[in-house]
Parts: sequence; C-alpha cells; structure tokens
Amino acid sequence: MSPELQAFATGFPTTLAHAAISLIVLIAGGAAYGLLSPYREVARVREGDVASAAVFGGVLVGLAIPLALSLNASTSLVEVALWGVATTAVQLLVFRLIDLVLRGLPQRAAEGEIAAAVLLVAARLAAALIVAAAVSG
Repeated sequence: MSPELQAFATGFPTTLAHAAISLIVLIAGGAAYGLLSPYREVARVREGDVASAAVFGGVLVGLAIPLALSLNASTSLVEVALWGVATTAVQLLVFRLIDLVLRGLPQRAAEGEIAAAVLLVAARLAAALIVAAAVSG
C-alpha cells in the first residue's frame, strides 16, 4: 500500500471520530440554547418566522466556529470533547451577555423584526470569532 493510502486509512477514522464528537457537541449546544432561550426560536421557525430562523441559524454558526477551531487545538478524542464542551459553554454564556448588553434587541427579533435579528446574529458571530481565535491561540 502506498504511503498516501496508508496515511488515509490511518487518519480517516480519526477524522470521522473528531467530526462526530464535534457534531454531537454542536447539537447538544443548539438544544441547550433552545431550552434556555425565553424566545423559543425553534417553535417560531416552525411557524415560518424568518427573524427567528436567522437568530437560531446564527446561534448554530456561532457555536460551530469555536468548535471548528477547537479541533485545531486538540490532539485526542478526549481533548476534542473537552474543548468542544468548554467552547460551547463559553459561547452560550457570551450569547446571554450579548442579549443583556443589547437589551430589547432579542425581544424585537422574537417579534419578527429582521433588522434586530440581523444585528443580534452579527454580534454573536463577532463574539464567536473572538472566542475561536482565543482557542486557537
């Protein structure tokens, strides 16, 4: 077997395991956000609320950015899980702090105001990029 194929055969299962752990953490983080949010974005998305879809989509991307960069800081499955859970917890806390600082904006987004939803998503994604940079060193 060529060295390239051998490297692939060795590395691909690890890649799948890292991705699986990160996806599980992402799903858990999204579910935790859905349970903790007083605005019930997922229910509103099911009703067709575009602003809530933008907000919840921003949450998922905002959780995924630090998760993606935490993969660079991790060398084992345990590290992937630890960094994933840590960055997700930090992001959920940061999302709550943003909601407090931008008082009234989350409520306006929950009422369907697209402009408020876009600004809220932008603030959360900006914070996600900062947390991701902090993780990657």
